Amino acid sequence: MAATMKNVEEIRTRVILGEFGVKNVHTTDFPGNYPGYDDTWDLQKFQKKFSIDLVSLDENSIEFDMVGIDAAIANAFRRILLAEVPTMAIEKVFIYNNTSIVQDEVLAHRLGLIPIKADPRLFEYRNAGEESSEEEGSEIDTIQLQLKIKCSRNPRASKDDSDPRELYLNHMVYSRDIKWVPIGNQADVFGESSIGPVHDDILIAQLRPGQELDIIMHCVKGIGKDHAKFSPVATASYRLLPEITLLEPVEGEKAERLKSCFSPGVIELEDVNGTKVAKVVNSRLDTCSREVLRHSDLKDVVKLGRVRDHFIYTVESTGILPPEVLVMEAIKVLMAKCQRFLNELDSADMD
Repeated sequence: MAATMKNVEEIRTRVILGEFGVKNVHTTDFPGNYPGYDDTWDLQKFQKKFSIDLVSLDENSIEFDMVGIDAAIANAFRRILLAEVPTMAIEKVFIYNNTSIVQDEVLAHRLGLIPIKADPRLFEYRNAGEESSEEEGSEIDTIQLQLKIKCSRNPRASKDDSDPRELYLNHMVYSRDIKWVPIGNQADVFGESSIGPVHDDILIAQLRPGQELDIIMHCVKGIGKDHAKFSPVATASYRLLPEITLLEPVEGEKAERLKSCFSPGVIELEDVNGTKVAKVVNSRLDTCSREVLRHSDLKDVVKLGRVRDHFIYTVESTGILPPEVLVMEAIKVLMAKCQRFLNELDSADMD
């Protein structure tokens, strides 16, 4: 019975990587599925098991562990980061003059995908039902940008020069050439805030003497579900925590080969009485390639698994908002969804 209970615990808590497949991939811890296990959801039990641990944080990315939740909730959180955290992006492009070789619609598309550094929490959603002209926007829902540039010959260039960088002025149009034009009282409200492209080295177009661009752009608030340009993250992904278990001591040449089967830092060799013995040091670094299973004399000495409810998140921001702010905003969106669902249940009960 003890062995059976041990197998059940493994099925409930571990995903096993086998030579020809992956086992225990489905969630099975629902009430009544296993005798002797009370899997009814309990708030206190959840609060005791659930934790978020910060692993690393820098200007553009964050890595953290979310422990004690189901894959459905973990994936919902990832999808919210991708598609439901709002940002500001270029929505309307008014091209007054474009004599470059880039077509108007291609140019507008390129401009729309440039990340704009502006805090979306300070703006309202644009009311799509307004009957006013599409060109109009107010200081609470619109950011106006301008791109006005003309290419000309460099009078100081030598006759022998063939490099366009020496021959022409303004022949490369970059995102740094986009300037913010405050609407209403935005100049007073935002003050020194540098509203504009996140990166100033994004190439937009190339010009030759006589060609010019004269463009006005309107940025509005939106979400990635409507268009990818509103997505605040470059990547938002998660993986399960790897778990590597050595079933028997591995020594000598076998230990060397075992170490080479895993990512650097996962397996290390330690000297025991003059013999090299393999030891699992940090299974978190493993990419779960299952390379070890190709070796007939090694595949039975190691067990590869993943912890089912331990999710390692990696979130990389586009630079519009810091990554830690994106995580908090995603949590707020998830909370709002839950509250909306509870309100619907309450209204259904009243009916």
